[in-house]
Amino acid sequence: MTTDPTMTRIGQGVELHHHQGQREAARDLFAQIWDDIGGEQGDPLHVCVLAHSMADVQDDVHEELMWDLRALAAADLITDERVAEAGVPLSVAGLYPSLHLNLCECYRKLGDLDRAREHLQQARDGIGVLGDDDYGRLIKGGLEQVAGQLGETI
Repeated sequence: MTTDPTMTRIGQGVELHHHQGQREAARDLFAQIWDDIGGEQGDPLHVCVLAHSMADVQDDVHEELMWDLRALAAADLITDERVAEAGVPLSVAGLYPSLHLNLCECYRKLGDLDRAREHLQQARDGIGVLGDDDYGRLIKGGLEQVAGQLGETI
């Protein structure tokens, strides 16, 4: 369980969106947190997780893509030590399959199937770091679904 107050707040927004169906309230909370952390200048872990979550509550796929690209860029700046310090039960490598899955889906929606397939492959390449737990199964299931939509298999 996370011990980082900002990660806890982001988790509250995820809860609003995924478990309470309050997409707009989640987006508002994420926007407030974004301002509080200093936007892209904030702690890369916060930027990554917040941008990744903010992408999920966008109504426009171009906005979703922008947030997902921010998340991916921030992930490259995170260390495993920082993740552990925040109490996140993943390594940095464990973040990438989900980030690439979301980018794959954005590019698929936009009709850029070449880029979608590139991110699908990057997600596949990193999937081995995920465990056989709820999170791992969620990401693997998402990869299978989008691969099917692209006419491929995992």
